[in-house]
Amino acid sequence: MIIASQKDKERVIDILHSAFEPIKKDNAINFVVKQDHKRSERIRLLMEYIVEDCFDFGEILLSDKKNACILIKYPHKEKITLQVLKRHLKLAFYCIGIKKLFKVLNRQATLKRHHVKEPHIHPVIMGATNEVKGMGFGVPAIKQLFEERAEANKLPVIIETTTEQNAKMYQRFGFKIFKEIQTRKFPIYFLRIN
Repeated sequence: MIIASQKDKERVIDILHSAFEPIKKDNAINFVVKQDHKRSERIRLLMEYIVEDCFDFGEILLSDKKNACILIKYPHKEKITLQVLKRHLKLAFYCIGIKKLFKVLNRQATLKRHHVKEPHIHPVIMGATNEVKGMGFGVPAIKQLFEERAEANKLPVIIETTTEQNAKMYQRFGFKIFKEIQTRKFPIYFLRIN
C-alpha cells in the first residue's frame, strides 16, 4: 500500500466510481445521489467530493498496482474553509439535489450524533476495480490501516456500515459493535477497535 498524492486523484475517483456505479440496490451511496439519467455523473461527483475531503482531512491508501483504495479521515482535524463550503455546495446542487438535501443532512446529523466525540480514525470508503474485486484487497488494506495508522496515532478506528455482512467482516478483525440504529431504508452498524 502507498499513500496517494494529488497526482493520483483521478485514479482514485475512477476506482471508486467503477466500484459503486454498478450497484443499484439501496445503500448509502444511492441514498445520497439523485437517481436520474445523470446518476453515473452524480456518483462521480460524490467520489470526487469524498476524495478531496480525505486529501484535506485524512489520507488515501492505494494498492501498489493502483487498482484498489481505502480512504480515511481524521474527523478531529476537520475545519470549515471557503474551499470546503464550495465543495459542500457543489455536492448539494449537482449530486444530491434540493429535494433530497434535507434527508441527506438529517442522515449526516444522525451519524454524527452516534459517533464518538474523541479523536479517531474514520475509514470513509474503500473500493477496487472490477478485475481485482474479490481478490482479497480489503483484508490487507484494513490490516495495514490498523497496524500502521491506528497504532502510530494512538487513535481508535470508528467505522459504520449498512450491511450485516460487512459488520461481521469487521468483527473478525476485532471490531466491536457499539451501536446499531435503524433508518427508514437500512440499518447502520457503528463499530470500534482500540
